[in-house]
Amino acid sequence: MALRSVATCPRSLRRFFSTSGFGFPPRPAAPQPREEAEPSTNLFVSGLSKRTTTEKLREAFSPFGEVIHARVVTDHVTGYSKGFGFVRYAKIEDAAKGIEGMHGKFLDGWVIFAEYARPRPQPPSPQNSGYAN
Repeated sequence: MALRSVATCPRSLRRFFSTSGFGFPPRPAAPQPREEAEPSTNLFVSGLSKRTTTEKLREAFSPFGEVIHARVVTDHVTGYSKGFGFVRYAKIEDAAKGIEGMHGKFLDGWVIFAEYARPRPQPPSPQNSGYAN
């Protein structure tokens, strides 16, 4: 069976074979590398299992220093972990040891990732909400 050239194709198929820029979506931009957060006593822990509790998180990070606060963020409806949490140490040196000791390790059968927490971005001001008074 012989193939037709694009020039002899019906008009509806020419658009399909066209190489103009109209038919193809733009390529996605390369992902930007995430900035390293400033060293602090607060750690962000991701990759947590749904079975991980706040107590288990505290126990896992306590060998590296004095844990002041640990919290697993949970879903309000199910009560299960959302897969991330926070650990706050008494000293920055302890936080660095916690990252070194737990980043890439297993907790409840899942590999977890620990890094310095980033501060929350400021919410937009209510003046620029776009609603008329």
